[in-house]
Amino acid sequence: MGSISELPQSTSHFTNLPQIPTDEPFAVNGSYIKDTHPKKVNLGIGVYRTNKGDPWPLRVVEDAEKAIYNAQDISRHEYLSIQGDREFLRLAADLVFDFDSTQSCAGTTHSSLGRVTSIQTVSGTGANRLGAEFLTRNISPRNVWIPAPTWANHHTIWDLAGVPRKEYPYYNNATGEFNYEETLQTLRTSSSKNDILVLHACAHNPTGADPSREQWEGILDLCKEKGLIPFFDLAYQGFASGDVGKDGWAIRRFFEEGGIEFVVAQSFSKNFGLYGQRVGALHVVSSSSAAQGVSEDILATLCHLVRGEYSMAPRGGAEIVRRVLGNKELRARWAEDLDTMSTRILSMRKALFEELVALGTPGDWGHVVKQDGLANNDLVNESNVRYVAMAIDDVVRTVS
Repeated sequence: MGSISELPQSTSHFTNLPQIPTDEPFAVNGSYIKDTHPKKVNLGIGVYRTNKGDPWPLRVVEDAEKAIYNAQDISRHEYLSIQGDREFLRLAADLVFDFDSTQSCAGTTHSSLGRVTSIQTVSGTGANRLGAEFLTRNISPRNVWIPAPTWANHHTIWDLAGVPRKEYPYYNNATGEFNYEETLQTLRTSSSKNDILVLHACAHNPTGADPSREQWEGILDLCKEKGLIPFFDLAYQGFASGDVGKDGWAIRRFFEEGGIEFVVAQSFSKNFGLYGQRVGALHVVSSSSAAQGVSEDILATLCHLVRGEYSMAPRGGAEIVRRVLGNKELRARWAEDLDTMSTRILSMRKALFEELVALGTPGDWGHVVKQDGLANNDLVNESNVRYVAMAIDDVVRTVS
């Protein structure tokens, strides 16, 4: 018998795995945590922070958590259904589509509620992933059109779904605005029927530049003309402007149209501060004429996909959202918390703009105050806004 060193070496099945690039936001966040510099600034993962750089649990969320704990519901640790918490889903869908007000819109009837099929997901990422899988398996799109630039995970999600990705020129670097004309030209000449069109409903990530309402009308007309399927990513409703109606306007307008089918991936991470609880929903909207016949099939298909992935979404965070949205007093206080966050973010954008102007930083920085959305983590901090402006100034002067 030979020595141990002479025995054949085992070969792993995993020695030739492809090299996967590091996820940049989480890599930056890891570097931030390790950095000991007293004035370090985190420009990675987008979460709302206080002046001290600490997380801010929404006051209304803390109240809801206390009420849930005090209720001592003996079923609080039971499984949900595969679809999820149905009352949460009803309230989540109403937040998106505003069923009460859309009933008065031209061409919209009470049957419109049946056009929306909803399922609870593992936050917005899970909603995006489930929606991509659902459309890929059942629509077989030739391409998915993704804005350039976009949230990096859109590329990962659609790559895993196996749909060829194409980009449309979303951002105009010269003006700091949505590149409306080139976007429409690209999609009009190069897209095909049943292609997926990824859209940020508000507070475009990462640019913060959103279409105007007139431009949304043009995008809607193009989708009808070309037979495209809009895929709305709704991560910032109420967080962007403090007004859930304003931030959800584009989706409500598409819903009002009646004949167009689309999907919405909804997240409650930002607007409820529930980053770790992973609360989200996917809404599939069928056309007015088809709603009655397909809603049950849509839900069955979605449940089948969820069952094979994670069986059901977590219930804790959804219960918080349900309690707040379902209570008139708590909902009013949630609106106050949204106003607190959105107003402060706007004030920090203004402060950064003023510091850049005071430094004489080359370029036009007006887009900083025109755009919406999170001003990235600790940048939203009175104590270091000048430091951030000086860092930006130094980089701009170096490269220009």
